[in-house]
Amino acid sequence: MSNLLSKFINNIEAYTAGEQPRDKNYIKLNTNENPFPPSPVIKKILNNYDYDKLKLYPDPNSSMLKAAISKKENTAENNIFIGNGSDEVLAFCFPTFFNRKEKDIAFADITYSFYPVFSDFFGINFRKIRLDDNFTLNCEDYFNLKDIQGIIIANPNAPTGKGIALEIIEKIVKSNLDKVIIIDEAYIDFFKQSAVELTKKYNNLLVVKTFSKSYSLAGIRCGYAIGNETLISGLERSKNCFNSYPIDRLCEAVCTAAISDSAYYDGINNEIISERGILQQQLKEIGLTVIPSSSNFIFAGLENKGKILYEKLKEQGILVRYFDKERLKSFVRISVGSKTENLVLITKLKDIIREINQTGNI
Repeated sequence: MSNLLSKFINNIEAYTAGEQPRDKNYIKLNTNENPFPPSPVIKKILNNYDYDKLKLYPDPNSSMLKAAISKKENTAENNIFIGNGSDEVLAFCFPTFFNRKEKDIAFADITYSFYPVFSDFFGINFRKIRLDDNFTLNCEDYFNLKDIQGIIIANPNAPTGKGIALEIIEKIVKSNLDKVIIIDEAYIDFFKQSAVELTKKYNNLLVVKTFSKSYSLAGIRCGYAIGNETLISGLERSKNCFNSYPIDRLCEAVCTAAISDSAYYDGINNEIISERGILQQQLKEIGLTVIPSSSNFIFAGLENKGKILYEKLKEQGILVRYFDKERLKSFVRISVGSKTENLVLITKLKDIIREINQTGNI
C-alpha cells in the first residue's frame, strides 16, 4: 500500500518521540516530564468547567491566555503567538521565516532532533555547527554567520542540558541582526536566564516557550512565542493556513489558570533544581560521566555503554532516553524525578555499574 503515499512522505525521516511502553508500570524518566502534578487551581477549573461550552469553537486568538501570558512575561499581547505545544510553534517558524531551497539555517550538531526534521519537511536547507567535545556551544562560531537565513538555539540545550548565559545569547543575536534568531526555551524555568526581555531590544529575536515542562502540563499541549509584532503576525498567517483553532477551550482555561499560580510553580521547580544537584552528585559518585545540567534532566553515561545502561534500566522498570547517534552513544538522558524515583534509579544503577566493573561488560 506504500504506493498510495507520496515519495516525499515515504522518504522523510520523522521525529521519534520518547517511548511509552504499556507492558508494565515504569518509573518514567525518559521524556522530561515534571514529576509534580499541575497547580491545584487547575483541578478546580476542570471540576467546574461548563461542558456545554464545548459545542462552540474556541477563540481563534486565545485572547484570555494571551492576556495572562502578557502579564507574566511583561510584554504586549500583539507580541505573543500561541500554538498547540512548542513543537507546533517551532514548526510554523520554518515556513514563516525561511525560504525553501535557499541559504541554510544553522543549529548545533547535537540539539533538539526535531530541527532537522522540520527542515526536511519544509524543504529548508540547514547547516550543523559542531559543539565542542564537552558539548559546549562556542559562541564565536555563531558570530556574523555568512550565507545563512537564521539560527535556532535550544537554551538549555537538549539532550545535553547545557545552558547558555544570557549575555552570550545577546552577542549572537546582535551579531546577526539581518537574520531571524529563534531561542527555544522549553526548559528555561530550570535555568532562569530567559531572553524574553531581549525581544524588546532586537526585532530579529523570537523566544519560544512551553507549558509542558515547568508547568506540568505536557498532556494539555500548549506553547507560545514572544517577539517583534512583524514576526508574530507572520506566525499568525502560517497558523491560519493550517488550523485557525489550535488551542481548544479547555486548554486555554487550564493554561490561563496555571500561569496565574506562580508561587506553586516556583516552589516545585526550585525543588527540581535542588534534586538535580543532588542527583548529579550521586551519578558522579557511582562512576558516571555527568554533563553539568541547567535543565530538568541530566545527560550522563559510561564510555561506549549508554545502550547497556538504557537496556538494563528498562529491564529494572526504569525508562531513560538513549540516542543511538555518534558522539552520544556513551550517554543516556535522565529526567529528574521525585526523591523516591531518583533513589530507586541510583540504587539500580549501582547494581548495573557493579556488574559492568566485574565483568567488563554485560
